[in-house]
Amino acid sequence: MRKIITLLAVTGLFVLQSCTTSDSFEVAPIARTEVFEVTTSFNLNNNFSRLVTFDPPIYSSDVVLTYRLSGSNSQGDIWELLPETYYYNNGALDFGFRFDYTNRDVDIYMVGNDLQSVSTNFRLNQVIRIVIVPASFATAVNKNNYSDVITALNVKDNQIQKINL
Repeated sequence: MRKIITLLAVTGLFVLQSCTTSDSFEVAPIARTEVFEVTTSFNLNNNFSRLVTFDPPIYSSDVVLTYRLSGSNSQGDIWELLPETYYYNNGALDFGFRFDYTNRDVDIYMVGNDLQSVSTNFRLNQVIRIVIVPASFATAVNKNNYSDVITALNVKDNQIQKINL
């Protein structure tokens, strides 16, 4: 009987031993959702590109979606997901909009053979929306449809942050 009591006592010491903690602890980052709007022009002075810096940096698990306002109709604004490409009638690349991003910035730029000859309707005063979402969200929504993305995120127009460059 003594052996059983001793065994239970030793087991109890291990099972009921309290944990020690320190005053500091690390909280896992909460994925953030933000929408920024930038109006910019693409020209020789800025090498047909625009760099937008994130302050603070985004998490490595976040995804950046970038849209360009391409027009409007009776239903509202028309937003095109980048990359966006325009071709000549013969199928050759005329020009396009691309972007790349890091956790600190997004670089939006034009590509093409003769960007200076691209219509000013595509180069000047372009409105760009930058949407930062968690990667899991980016795989669960139709990213091609800006309206679907914003509706799923429950972002209102007054929550879109305008950036002046």
